[in-house]
Amino acid sequence: MKWYGLIGYPLGHSFSKKYFTQKFEKEQLNCRFENFPIENIELLPAVLQNNPLLLGLCVTIPYKEKVIPFLHELSPDVQQIGACNSIRIRNGKLTGFNTDTTGFKQSLLQQLQPYHTKALILGTGGASKAVEYVLQQLGIGYTFVSRTAKQGVITYETLNADIVKSHLLIINASPAGTFPDTEKCPDIPYEAIGNQHFLFDLIYNPGKTLFLKKGEERGAAIQNGHDMLIAQAEASWKLWNA
Repeated sequence: MKWYGLIGYPLGHSFSKKYFTQKFEKEQLNCRFENFPIENIELLPAVLQNNPLLLGLCVTIPYKEKVIPFLHELSPDVQQIGACNSIRIRNGKLTGFNTDTTGFKQSLLQQLQPYHTKALILGTGGASKAVEYVLQQLGIGYTFVSRTAKQGVITYETLNADIVKSHLLIINASPAGTFPDTEKCPDIPYEAIGNQHFLFDLIYNPGKTLFLKKGEERGAAIQNGHDMLIAQAEASWKLWNA
């Protein structure tokens, strides 16, 4: 039997275990997928030692960046992004990949329009780096929004209606609105959103976050993170079996 898994913390509502378990059953594959909720990334070597049959791992919050020092080889996208969400394991050698980029790009292109030339990226964590990478590939300008100002990043306090009106693509790469905190959403001037806006939320649970609901009420196109997750999972599966 081939083993695969997910590291992160906490993992109470993870997509990966359910998705891969159903995939293995449907395709009658002799494989198993396990969650490894580790409170510290320093526990990763113990996970590998205690589970020698592991051939691949998904990586989720908060370890997409912290896992990199434990990897033996990095794909070019991980080298550029500085975040890893998928690990292939071969003879004790760990190779890191970022399939969030594949998933996000495939999902984004479903509704992206030619006039979506400037974007706001809400959040500056590991997920936002995959978003940045894809926007660079597509030639879309972007500005980060976070609670703390630094070079290339504006704060939610300084994000005004004029900025929102001039950035027709808004991507939530923060955890605001994730189950069970479904009454939360990024603090942006939603009244400035119009029918040419496209709001993309990397969150998949709930399917329609408050962020997306507020955008939809203003006539914006909306997209959640479900299709992105499926695409990144399938990309990981191909890499693990390459």
